[in-house]
Amino acid sequence: MDGKEQAIKIVSKMFSNDSYSKWLGIECELIEVGRCILSLKVRKEMLNGFGLAHGSITYALADSALAFSSNSYGRKCLSIDTQISHLLPVMENDVITAESREINRSNKLARYEITIRKNLNEVVAHFLGTVYIKKDFWDL
Repeated sequence: MDGKEQAIKIVSKMFSNDSYSKWLGIECELIEVGRCILSLKVRKEMLNGFGLAHGSITYALADSALAFSSNSYGRKCLSIDTQISHLLPVMENDVITAESREINRSNKLARYEITIRKNLNEVVAHFLGTVYIKKDFWDL
């Protein structure tokens, strides 16, 4: 099995047990080793009191991108530090997309940058995440 096939199997296994990502309606657009693109459509029940997407929606999409990207190598990873900057509002029916990019990976830590866009072009948030790389491997 090559790296991309392994990454797809790992993400499929993770997603099958991820009720929250399923509730969000996350779609996996691209899965590669150390990289992924995820998307979702903002629904009415995701809006806050201002009628905008709650900040946790963009955060959750980016957090899933972090998890899927970092675990795609085969070793289990857990986030230890994350931060998000919200740049533009997200509205009902907007489709938001999170694209992860690995910045650095060592034996114990990895750092990712995730860009969240709405409707494929406007950047609405930037997310940075660090994961701890465990010694445990995914059982496929």
